[in-house]
Amino acid sequence: MASPTGHHPTLLLLLPLLLLCAGAVLSSADTREAYDLLPDNQKPGVDLALQQLNVHAGVHHHFRFLRSVYKSDMESGFGVSYIYHHFYLKPTRCPKGSTNTSPQQCPFRNDRPLMDCGVCYKTVQDQMEAVPKPYVNCIQKPRLTEEMKANRLDHCKKMAYNSGAPTLLSVSSGSSG
Repeated sequence: MASPTGHHPTLLLLLPLLLLCAGAVLSSADTREAYDLLPDNQKPGVDLALQQLNVHAGVHHHFRFLRSVYKSDMESGFGVSYIYHHFYLKPTRCPKGSTNTSPQQCPFRNDRPLMDCGVCYKTVQDQMEAVPKPYVNCIQKPRLTEEMKANRLDHCKKMAYNSGAPTLLSVSSGSSG
């Protein structure tokens, strides 16, 4: 039966639900798109952080990439770069170890804090190198202190400088023969 305004009452009740579902689908697409829009040399760092979270005993749900906070790419020549990437991961409702859905299709949880991650690593031709060992530091956002942020950055700066010095020495000592 139509209301005096000519609208069906059930339709009016379903409209907010329809809008909520459409928003969830668009939000999921935007998040996947955010990961897809990362430069190829920054995806391995996000993947490594996700991989380490998935094997951590205290983590019970999958996480997904939410967004970048800061990205730095220091090129040192010959296709070698040092990457620093600060980003957020958001927990999902899918339990860790579930195989029936892709983690990228899992809906976000809004009852848990974001994971604040900082990664740094060396790439050659956009491929992550094992030496020096990539550094991954993830902690729940509310627990991250300014001191922790500073230590994270210092570690990554030292990694780039320490790795660069022997490379420069070997190039210069090899050419003096």
